[in-house]
Amino acid sequence: MTEEKHHIAMMPSPGMGHFIPLIELAKQLVLSHEFSVTFIVPTVSPVPKALKTLLENLPQEAIKSLQGGHDHQPALPPIYPIGPLVQEGSSGGDDGSECIKWLDDQARDSVLYVSFGSGGTLSQAQLIELALGLELSEQKFIWVLKSPDDKSARASFFSAQSNRDPLGFLPTGFLERTKERGLVIPSWAPQIEILSHGSTGGFLTHCGWNSTLESIVNGVPLIAWPLFAEQRTNALVLTDDLKVALRPKDNENGVVGREEIVKVVKGLMGGEEGNVIRDRMKLLKESAAKALSEDGTSTKAISELVVKLKNQ
Repeated sequence: MTEEKHHIAMMPSPGMGHFIPLIELAKQLVLSHEFSVTFIVPTVSPVPKALKTLLENLPQEAIKSLQGGHDHQPALPPIYPIGPLVQEGSSGGDDGSECIKWLDDQARDSVLYVSFGSGGTLSQAQLIELALGLELSEQKFIWVLKSPDDKSARASFFSAQSNRDPLGFLPTGFLERTKERGLVIPSWAPQIEILSHGSTGGFLTHCGWNSTLESIVNGVPLIAWPLFAEQRTNALVLTDDLKVALRPKDNENGVVGREEIVKVVKGLMGGEEGNVIRDRMKLLKESAAKALSEDGTSTKAISELVVKLKNQ
């Protein structure tokens, strides 16, 4: 008689945008520890805020504080610092071979990857400033471009998807003027493959949690450009605590101007500060790899979680 598998239910929290790390954890429990997993997808109302899973290596003080409780606060439930867990490959409408072939022809660490995630959009005014900033920086780039949304001066997230060609919103002549050093891709690109490519030397990102983990795993330094929600918290951690990102400043109208964009792009990709940030991110990548190794903190945490679940 076959022994019945241990069964657990898993639900992503916080928010709808954090499926990937939890799915990867579920896969490990199923494939390596013989669990049966039911994955719950919330579709009606938001779930309560939950503690984000972080590497035990960073920041250690926060993990110890959460695990130990405070003098005037009861100890919280057990915290298992698992991760970073990311997909091994991107999923999308095509294989993205065009941009990978383009990257193959570029020098190491020479390309800035620009993407605001699966649902992030900029206002028309901000899109124009970003385009002109990239052009004036003379930096090689791959830009995943979406149609703008003018409901907000800054940006929006998961707005109604436009059927309009996003390339039509670029400044007149932009594609022609930048064709020798830039590649603009409408809507989607294979992010994991781009970030893991040796020619990618920087990532201008909305600081979504999945993108944050993927950049750390691949050791790619960042320009932090959060749109809203927890992305702003992530940006603060990346810039002020870990110091692996630069962050542009917006003007009185809530728009990041082209001159500011030039400043942070050149600062990350060619400046002395950028070199320091790159070195820090390499150390962070090494910490991530160590945590995920056979004797790493993440692997041990998963084993502890498995023992606890099986004994309940």
